[in-house]
Amino acid sequence: MTQRRKLLKVLGAAGVTGLAGCAGGSSGGSGSTSTETAADDTATATATPTETDTPTPTQTEVPYNDGRLTFYMSPSEPQQLMEAQYQPVKSLFEEELGVPARLQYAAGYSAALQSLASGTGDVGETGPFAAALGVANDRCEIILQRYGYGSWTYSSVVVTQEDSDVESLTDLEGERVAFADRLSASGALYPLYMMKQAGLAIGDLPTDTGSADFTPQFSSHAEAFAALERGQVAAAGVGKFITLDDNRELRDGFRYVETEDGIPRAPVIVSPELSDDEQQAVTETLLEASESMYLGEDGEADTDDDLWFSDVREASNETYQPVVEVANELGITTELLDG
Repeated sequence: MTQRRKLLKVLGAAGVTGLAGCAGGSSGGSGSTSTETAADDTATATATPTETDTPTPTQTEVPYNDGRLTFYMSPSEPQQLMEAQYQPVKSLFEEELGVPARLQYAAGYSAALQSLASGTGDVGETGPFAAALGVANDRCEIILQRYGYGSWTYSSVVVTQEDSDVESLTDLEGERVAFADRLSASGALYPLYMMKQAGLAIGDLPTDTGSADFTPQFSSHAEAFAALERGQVAAAGVGKFITLDDNRELRDGFRYVETEDGIPRAPVIVSPELSDDEQQAVTETLLEASESMYLGEDGEADTDDDLWFSDVREASNETYQPVVEVANELGITTELLDG
């Protein structure tokens, strides 16, 4: 509740329309693409009445809403790969928390947030922008920030093919541009911010696609960059990480048009339906995990199934205030979660 009050104060001063805080009851949301259905989170028994007693209901709390912990993975990479990457996380939860755990591949950021809000999901990894909106609409709480590639921050880029005629962002007027998920910080929010700063009209993006100076298409980081590789778009607005080769260098045949650095790296979020004790148990489990948690299903370092991040630290809503400020600049509201 303390974090919620702080965020209310911060966002109230910032002036984001519709932003309302993090902790507390869920707003639920409609239209989740998850195929899972919510289980009852309590079991109710009624005492047998006597001549002197009235019926008294008693409730038995079911841990993690349905007796198991569900971890939502954001669709930043192919499902099979992400399941291999997060197997040690699943095993760690089962060992440390004493409940069954499962991995769920989300259809998108919004689907993951809706599931956490309703209690069908318990823990998730998502992008900074999605988390900030989720916090503001009572769909999640931020517990941790992740560390990867030597930094607690990362970059967003607008990238094009090396032989492209696109020399500056203004050259994208009238062109088709690929983006990641509409709720992605590095794959939508920051690229649109850069384009607006350059003088391009972005209309009501990332919500309404009909009034911009260019034609946008939204998918995922991987698919947006693949569309650029196939020559289907003039440029892609994505996280810099998706453009790099195994040596952490820009892949051959491409060049950056614009870059925005300093975005706080993605958080780990939890359902607001979890109790304080459950949230704390999840937080401590991840904070105290050994290096093996980051090595993927094969347990070997420097292989394809390593997690992209290598450490976590406690985080609060204020950690992602820079993202909120960019959302303010673009006039984005929490209505985007239901778009």
